[in-house]
Amino acid sequence: MTETATGRDRVLTVPNLLSVLRLAGVPLFLYLLLVPRADGWAILVLAVGGLTDWLDGKLARLLGQSSRLGALLDPAVDRLYILAALVALGVRDVVPWWAVAALVARDLVLAASLPVLRSRGYGPYEVMYLGKAATFLLLYAFPLLLAADGTGWFADLARPFAYAFAVWGTALYLYTGALYLAQFVSALRAAGRGSPADPPH
Repeated sequence: MTETATGRDRVLTVPNLLSVLRLAGVPLFLYLLLVPRADGWAILVLAVGGLTDWLDGKLARLLGQSSRLGALLDPAVDRLYILAALVALGVRDVVPWWAVAALVARDLVLAASLPVLRSRGYGPYEVMYLGKAATFLLLYAFPLLLAADGTGWFADLARPFAYAFAVWGTALYLYTGALYLAQFVSALRAAGRGSPADPPH
C-alpha cells in the first residue's frame, strides 16, 4: 500500500469519525430549534459540535491523521451548522431574512465556483484564518441571539454581545467570501495564461 493511500487518502480516522458525529448533530440541532424550541438543548448540541470541531483538528495533528476527507468535511459541517441556525432563526424572526439570504448566497456562490476550479485542475479553497474567525463569531452569535430574544436580566445582558458577534461575524463572513472570490478570479486568469494549477490560496 502506498504512502498516499495510507496518509492523506485515509477515511477511517479518529478526526473523521468526530466530524461525522458533528454532522449527525446538524439535523438534531435544527429540530430542537424549530419543533420543540428547546433552545437549551440546541445550544448544548452546538457546544458539543464546537468541542468536537476543536478536538478533531487537535487529534489530526497529534496522531498524524490529517486527510483530504477531513479537510473537506470539517469546513462543510461548519457551514451546515451556520445554515441550520440561520434558517431556524429566520423562521423564528430572530434574524432578518435579508441577512439570512446574504450569508446563504455567499456560500452558494463559493460552492458553485468549486466545480469550475476543479475543471481547470485546481483543488478546493484553502481555509483562511479570517474565514475560521468569521465562523467562530457566527457560531457564538447564534446562542446569544436566542438568549437575547427572551426577557429578563440575562436577555438584557446577552443582547449587546449577541449584536456585536452577529454584526462582526456577518461582516467578516461576507468579507472573506469576497477574498475567496478574488482567489477564484486569480486562479481563472492563471489557468488562462497556462500557469501551473496550484490550489488557490
